Parts: sequence; C-alpha cells; structure tokens
Amino acid sequence: MILEQFDGIFAQTLVGDYDDDLPWEAVQALRKIGSRAVFERAAEWCGSEDPLKRARGADVLAQIGRTGEHPTNNFPDESYLILSALAERERDPLPLLSAIHALGHVGNPLAVPLVIANCEHENPDVRFAVACALGNFADDPRAAPVLMTLMHDVDDDVRDWATFGLGVLGDKDSPEIREVLLERMSDPNCDVREEALVALANRKESRAVPALIAELNQREISDRLREAAETFLGENEQRLGWGPNDFAGALRKQFAL
Repeated sequence: MILEQFDGIFAQTLVGDYDDDLPWEAVQALRKIGSRAVFERAAEWCGSEDPLKRARGADVLAQIGRTGEHPTNNFPDESYLILSALAERERDPLPLLSAIHALGHVGNPLAVPLVIANCEHENPDVRFAVACALGNFADDPRAAPVLMTLMHDVDDDVRDWATFGLGVLGDKDSPEIREVLLERMSDPNCDVREEALVALANRKESRAVPALIAELNQREISDRLREAAETFLGENEQRLGWGPNDFAGALRKQFAL
C-alpha cells in the first residue's frame, strides 16, 4: 500500500461524528490490514494531544489483524501495554471508553482492575464500555460483582450488556447471580428482560418460566425468547414453525403451570 492510501484511511477515521459509518469503515479497513505499520501509527495516535486521535488509535488496536480467517489480534501484548497506559491516564470520556472497549477485545486479564476502576464513571457511555469489556472476562471472580451492580444501572444499554455479559457470555452460577437475573425479568426494557430469561434458561432456573410465558403471550416471538423457550424444553426440529402460543402451551404442559 502506498503512503498516500495509508494516510488517507487513517484520515478517514477522523471524519464526521464518532459513530458515523464512514470513519468506522476506515477503522475496520485498518484492522483488516493489521500490519506493523498500522500498529505503529495507531500506537502513536494513542499518545496524541487530540482526543479523537487517541480514541481512534485505541479503536484500531482493539481488533487489529482480527478477521474471520484469523480470529485473534496481531500484536496483543504490545497493544495491551499501550491501551492499559491510555486507560490509566485518560480523563476524556471518548478515548477512555475506546480504550476500555479495546482492553476487552484484547482479552488480557490484567486489564480487569483497570476496567473495573471506571464502573461508577458519570458518563453512561463509559459505564457501557465497562459492561461490554467485562463480558469478555465474565467468569473472572473480580468481574461478576461489578456486572451484578451494573445490572441495576439507570441506563438501559448498560443494564442490557451487563446482563448479557454475566448471564449469557459467562457460565458462573450462584444463588446471588440467579436472584439478580430474576430481578431483571421485571425490567422496563424488553432487551434486558430477554437477556435475563436466556441466562436463567441456561441455568435451568424454573422460576423464570412464568415470566417467559408472560412474554410469549404479549408479543411476537423474538430470537432470544425462542432460545429461552427451546433451552427449557429441549431442542426439537418439530418446533421450527412454532409461534409464541405453541411455546407457551408446551411450557405450561412441561412445568405443570
């Protein structure tokens, strides 16, 4: 790749708003290239005076070199050192949340205390990043209590990802975890309720079945409601065309409700 193209892709990461498609397409392109030159430029940006450059540097390092054919990061140890230093010193929410997300993707368990340190950050986007990152360490004993706390966050997305991380990505089980998941079944956000139902189904917690039936009676069946119902009932190809009433009836019969 010639230098002008390389510079152009990096420049594109700074265009528009942070969440726009165009800059993220550039981030993905740089991750796919995944070369030493990309790593070095992204690492340099992590030390920039421009907070957007710091954020984009972290975004690139988050999954540098990772593709469908190559499911692991390039330069993981070097990336961890740069990202952990950024997370430790950063005060601007944007590069901070990028660094936290990136630490989750890199997957080094040494990052867990750095991530947890931001669990009460005033910015909900930073707390969301914490919930997402800890989902990559969901079975780490240090992560579970923090995810349980974040499951009560005022922000819907934070609660959703904390519930998903602890309950679905993670395999840990305890009476305390089950109770906090059962509490989420009355969450005002349907995504949170559904993640909790899947998590409880995975743990064969029959106290969740009445709430699952209630959800099935209220609306069209979603992928997560279907997953929860099939987990309780056991997979059966004959259910491929089933709707919510079919699943609700089968659950009532199996659990004598």
